[in-house]
Amino acid sequence: MSDTHDPASSITPHGYIAAIDQGTTSSRCIIFDRSARIVAMEQKEHEQIFPRPGWVEHDASEIWANVQEVVAGAIEKAGIAREDVKAVGITNQRETTLLWDRKTGEPVHHAVVWQDTRTDQLCRDLGRNVGQDRFRRETGLPLASYFAGPKIRWLLDNVEGLRERAERGELLFGTMDSWIIWKLTGGADGGRHVTDVTNASRTMLMNLRRQEWDERILQSMEVPAGLLPEIRSSSEVYGHVKGGALDGVPVASALGDQQAALFGQTCFAEGEGKSTYGTGTFLLMNTGGKPVNSYRGLLTTVAYRIGTEPPVFALEGAIAVTGALVQWMRDQMGLITTAAEIETLASSVEDNGGAYFVPAFSGLFAPYWRSDARGIIAGLTGYVTKAHIARAVLEATAWQTREIVDAMKKDSGVELATLKVDGGMTSNDLLMQNIADFLDSPVVRPEIPETTVLGAAYAAGLAVGFWSSTEELRENWREDARWHPRMDPARRDREYRNWLKAVQRTMGWIEDEPETPEKEPEQQPTPGEK
Repeated sequence: MSDTHDPASSITPHGYIAAIDQGTTSSRCIIFDRSARIVAMEQKEHEQIFPRPGWVEHDASEIWANVQEVVAGAIEKAGIAREDVKAVGITNQRETTLLWDRKTGEPVHHAVVWQDTRTDQLCRDLGRNVGQDRFRRETGLPLASYFAGPKIRWLLDNVEGLRERAERGELLFGTMDSWIIWKLTGGADGGRHVTDVTNASRTMLMNLRRQEWDERILQSMEVPAGLLPEIRSSSEVYGHVKGGALDGVPVASALGDQQAALFGQTCFAEGEGKSTYGTGTFLLMNTGGKPVNSYRGLLTTVAYRIGTEPPVFALEGAIAVTGALVQWMRDQMGLITTAAEIETLASSVEDNGGAYFVPAFSGLFAPYWRSDARGIIAGLTGYVTKAHIARAVLEATAWQTREIVDAMKKDSGVELATLKVDGGMTSNDLLMQNIADFLDSPVVRPEIPETTVLGAAYAAGLAVGFWSSTEELRENWREDARWHPRMDPARRDREYRNWLKAVQRTMGWIEDEPETPEKEPEQQPTPGEK
């Protein structure tokens, strides 16, 4: 199935690697040189479609048009010819689920986005008497609306005619990596229907240990095997681009966005980890060549696989609300006018004044997974000012990071050596110092903040010999800033105990969630679907 490609025939000292980042809100293309410096970038947002409360969709045809546009734009900005581009890599929003017609190449429904919660009830039904851990041993994942498998089942059950068409072999399934690779390599005219192990590991349909689709789970979920792409490594030539600005260029990598960030941060050794601080936060730690079962609310996932080498695994912890809490302070509370102001306000006081803010706005994610929790501010006295609240807001992100790292340590037995950070919140120096203090370990920010796209570029470059080894990639990695812990251990322990007390007080707030009216018709097709 794999295209053969001789790296030596195409490498010149002045080549470039292109990487496409198909994200939740936008698509972009970045061109990197051999030193991993950004040569050019183009980005375009796509529409967020909300047909009903809790439902989130994307138009995959719009996304494909945008991908073509940003690729052409980045090549033009870089002032290079397509012959200068030695490979293109893909990174993508994970779990977002698409079905399309094998012959026409047209999506048969909008893509169902990872945030979409329409499969909540289906996941409870699939859990039967076992609960959310029914498939965890094989997949590393709890049954949750987050993952792609239940989304496929929902589409087949609820969109008229799709199950019959799937059984006849007329449809293909893919996460956004599969869709983009299929379209780049020819689409209905011979496009390659593949995914990589990192994206496959987020479907809840892949056996982690074998890296193959699990027949028993497919039967349980009632998903026909004929829909599914071939599972490949994260770094190999899947095919060549047909047409457009990159015509003839090898398509040579695919990585889910969080795994791509881990790769871009060169976390290649066991115990190395990265945390991406955005609206929410995703922390991944490399656990080496064996999947580590989590008993503390973390996800077990594939970190990456390079060519024919054995796969590398990771533990992942997700925090729902981090940057979103700063936005809430700005937009809902009006305590700051810009996100950057939070640091100035928080720095105007020495500590949190005894206040702790637990932002369980829609429950607690890892390591608790408590949907009955709601946000609180605990420890309020007349002494507390808005500056103390601002400090507590930043500390909330740092303490939640500490809880994930503690869970990882207990699950894996591996100490986190250093935490590499990326994402928008890393510009906040006080937050970074808080994280170093609360973890009691160094926190390091790289010179190149675009670690997700860089990870996809690195994996593609390795596949065609543009870079020779992961050691060479490590040499490319450049540090921008480092924070060392400087907190008194006794104070750290006392503050952590207070934080954990505050967390406990968020739980059980929602005693009995009533079925909302919107959930009643969720088993119906989306109005206006294709």
